[in-house]
Amino acid sequence: MFGAVPTKSAIPKKRVSGLTETLNKLVAELNELLYAPEEVDRVAQSESKTSSSSKAGVGVSLGDGVVGAKADAEEGSSKQKSTAQEDRYVHSKVTVLQKNIIKYKRFFSDLSSISDGASFLFLDDLYHLRFGDQADVIDYFHRIAKGSNLWLKIGTIRHRSRWYMYGNPPVGMKLGDDADEIDLDITLEKYDLTKNFLLDILSNFANEAHLEISQFLADGARDRLVLASGGVARDFLTIFRRSIDVARERISRKGQQNRGERIGAEDVNVAAGEYDKFKREDFVRDTDNNDRDRLLGILSDVNEFCLVSNNTNCFLMSKDATGPIEESIHELVDLKFLHQVRSRVTVRGETGKLFEAYMVDLSQYTGERKRRELRMVEFWRDDSKDELRKRQLIFHE
Repeated sequence: MFGAVPTKSAIPKKRVSGLTETLNKLVAELNELLYAPEEVDRVAQSESKTSSSSKAGVGVSLGDGVVGAKADAEEGSSKQKSTAQEDRYVHSKVTVLQKNIIKYKRFFSDLSSISDGASFLFLDDLYHLRFGDQADVIDYFHRIAKGSNLWLKIGTIRHRSRWYMYGNPPVGMKLGDDADEIDLDITLEKYDLTKNFLLDILSNFANEAHLEISQFLADGARDRLVLASGGVARDFLTIFRRSIDVARERISRKGQQNRGERIGAEDVNVAAGEYDKFKREDFVRDTDNNDRDRLLGILSDVNEFCLVSNNTNCFLMSKDATGPIEESIHELVDLKFLHQVRSRVTVRGETGKLFEAYMVDLSQYTGERKRRELRMVEFWRDDSKDELRKRQLIFHE
């Protein structure tokens, strides 16, 4: 690094200063547009003038002794007429944004030119927009990005998003043609890979404190932590942090040291149950009233089916099934209240049919909702695969 020669020339400060000024103007214009009315009726007035003139003549002429006309007298007049015209039209925000596409394309092209590389635009939490508007928003930014050396990165939840609508012309971006999909979550279906990945993260934190995982985490607590997180790294670390508090509280109480001084499976259960209220708060923020009632109704039906009727943590759903209930199940998976654990399951007595296996989130039957003697299907073990093949586990056949 020391004494090396830069591979790129310095960025020209004058051009950067000019581009910064342009950006500030664009932001100011957008802020003004943001607080303006959605639509405004406007009147355009125009005025035009027309003029006209007229002439009259009388004359007398003398020639060859005959009285005639040779002397002329003229009298003229001119008039002007003005007319006014009013044109009424609707001025909308969307129209202004459409007109500004070329302006925004030019800005990103200049940004790319100055930096001598591609520019990037990040749009996060697309699913917070109204479902019917999402494809239009993506389509708008896609039009800006074309030919501008601009990359788009859009973060969202799969089953709560619409990125493409067929039509004439189509709207949005088509996965595989216009955009690539990057799945950021590791699911419980790849259980061993998920477990190793999450424990590696925890090991890196432990190494900084000169500790080994085995010193503070019991063997049974490892699998329980993976299950409680659903494979999501953020939830894994959050529940682990809460498990520390639960274990400390347990150890500090007299007569509660019999489970040892390491974090155990029961400590993780309690922490997962406490974490449910925070998941519910996220759920409220991520859904509107109609979606919330619909999804909570389906979740209640699933919990009744699994935890009460079958006394187990898993259920099956036909792989070919489509409809509102199946769509709701997929949304609940995205919202981390359910977790897909197998994508292909055959059921005894159901020849030729394939099913998907799901697990109810640990928070639904631990903590305050603790279910005693619940039959846990350990789907990740080879000797437990037959537990998922029971016909009684089929939900909404």
